[in-house]
Amino acid sequence: MKVQLFSGLKTRLQAAGLALLFGVAAVAAAPGAFAQDATAPVAEAVVVEEVPATTGAPAAVVEEAVVEEAAATPTVDKGDVAWMLTSTLLVLLMTVPGLALFYGGMVRAKNVLSVLIQVITVFSLLVLLWIVYGYSLAFSGEGAWIGNLDKLFLRGVTPDTLAATFTDGVALPEYVFIVFQSTFAGITGALIVGAFAERAKFAAILLFAVLWFTFGYLPIAHIVWATGGFLFEKGALDFAGGTVVHINAGIAGLVGAYFVGKRLGYGQTALKPHNVTLTFVGASLLWVGWFGFNAGSNLEATSGAALAFINTMVATAAAVIAWALTEKVTKGKSSALGVASGAVAGLVGITPAAGLVGPFGAVAIGFAAGVVCVWGVTGLKKLLGVDDTADVFGVHAIGGIVGAILTGVFHAPSLGGTGPEDFSIGAQVAVQALGVGLTIVWIGLVSVIAFFIAKLVFGLRVGEDAEREGLDITSHGESAYEN
Repeated sequence: MKVQLFSGLKTRLQAAGLALLFGVAAVAAAPGAFAQDATAPVAEAVVVEEVPATTGAPAAVVEEAVVEEAAATPTVDKGDVAWMLTSTLLVLLMTVPGLALFYGGMVRAKNVLSVLIQVITVFSLLVLLWIVYGYSLAFSGEGAWIGNLDKLFLRGVTPDTLAATFTDGVALPEYVFIVFQSTFAGITGALIVGAFAERAKFAAILLFAVLWFTFGYLPIAHIVWATGGFLFEKGALDFAGGTVVHINAGIAGLVGAYFVGKRLGYGQTALKPHNVTLTFVGASLLWVGWFGFNAGSNLEATSGAALAFINTMVATAAAVIAWALTEKVTKGKSSALGVASGAVAGLVGITPAAGLVGPFGAVAIGFAAGVVCVWGVTGLKKLLGVDDTADVFGVHAIGGIVGAILTGVFHAPSLGGTGPEDFSIGAQVAVQALGVGLTIVWIGLVSVIAFFIAKLVFGLRVGEDAEREGLDITSHGESAYEN
């Protein structure tokens, strides 16, 4: 009787979990008319009406009124719009195919399709949740810890509503900002799956992604990037997502790797990447796409984007060299997997600093990230005793922490950064450390709870027989390579 009772409970919990996932999809397909209900948009397009000749107003007064109203109208530059649309496509390129191939090559041949499917599905799920309620909770309202639901289902957003940029009087169509930010949410969730690849249940991953996104990603995005957010008001610097994306994903991945457990044979047999070429190609696509990630975060096609662009280039190059040299010194050889991982480490490290430091500051950050992340995926990984399949924690969390802290150093104008003349390195590093610590604690807590719920509903891990045969066949009924 006792066994039957708990068996029935588990079945009901699984049904509830599936209902939640399908319910979100159904809600996302709600009629567009509801999404366009009138609320206060980010910024209304101001229309200057013609003054009828019968009003009798003097021509000078009419002209002055038109000039003043025109001056108050935010300007939308076609070049900015084109750059931001291109940047959005570049971030998509980072995820599919970039991240998918990077992770796909690192797993064994029997699991490559499962990783590709997990990356693209989690990304797609979070993009839909972003337009349903994510954008509103992240960027609507000025609360210290979370936004509000004023823009639920993109209510009040039209082709004429505008989103502010970093320049007074310059704006973007709000749809552009929404879709750009949707790719950030999507890729952050997709990054996490690499930590527990090759043994996690697909349904559990999707349920975790919904819970983590809702209670983890959205609050962190709001407090770091939104007006009124706790860290934003404290002056924390995160240009493109060191805390919001990389530390976030790395900590969630570490928790997931602990919850799911080690792969069968881990530490006893060599679990080698099945295709380092795919991983190398994926890393190369990540480097290309990352220019949209970092330079696009400037929100305008200006010198600020150019600074973020060159910093992304040189920091990544420095990290590749640093990782290759570190491997040569410690292992005697520089590996292809190593230099590919070094490129990603440099990209992660420069992300929070991209538009805030000078090129030589970027080189220093990239070199530091390359060296420290080698330790992150070797010594620290062994110390933690964790099976992080794609080194999500060792590269993204550790690289993100290095970048976030060093942003507080190299933002100083005396070191080539763009900070004010009275910039204090000590004070800024303290704020950066606060942001890092808060992100680690909050995402760690949310991830523990989310994985626990996913385990209760679906169970986190596939059976031993399924794991031995491979997730491609047992979970998806396909094989990447025919014998």
